[in-house]
Amino acid sequence: MKKIIIFASGSGTNAENIIKYFQNKKNAVVTHVFSNKLGAKVLKRAHDLKVKALHFDRESFYDTNEVLHILKDANPDLIVLAGFLWIFPKKIIDAFPDKVINIHPALLPKYGGKGMYGSRVHEAIIQNGEKESGITIHYVNENYDEGAVIFQAKTEIKESFTPEDLAKAIHNLEYKHFPPVIEKVLGLESK
Repeated sequence: MKKIIIFASGSGTNAENIIKYFQNKKNAVVTHVFSNKLGAKVLKRAHDLKVKALHFDRESFYDTNEVLHILKDANPDLIVLAGFLWIFPKKIIDAFPDKVINIHPALLPKYGGKGMYGSRVHEAIIQNGEKESGITIHYVNENYDEGAVIFQAKTEIKESFTPEDLAKAIHNLEYKHFPPVIEKVLGLESK
């Protein structure tokens, strides 16, 4: 059985969706959820779904290698960033080559990079009068949102759309596509 570890910084709706998806499968399981925010709802969601939920601070992530050691001990087949806002350390990426992926709420390379997350992305897209947006699932490298693209899905932006309307459309794409793409990256057949 393949092991997945999720990193998230916020409410964790994508993490919850992924956990539930794989609870109904026999080929992979989410073993841990890590968060850099002690009060993040994702930790409670993971706990409620009987998945180990761990909080870490900046020092244990970047300086002391504590998070890296926990990851090595857990030996995941894939590390999934689902709304995780810190840049991932090169030492973790190097320890897990081609095993760290992220989802971004826009069609990269547009609207990516430092500071482009959540509602900021949707507001910029609406403000610029874009006709479409979407999601990008990509490998993680040492730069924000610059790793090789694995998958993209698009949605039309109606003239009446507010950033909140776009956010809802993007969430629907994330919930629909992220778990099966994870399955494909793991080399598993979707059943």
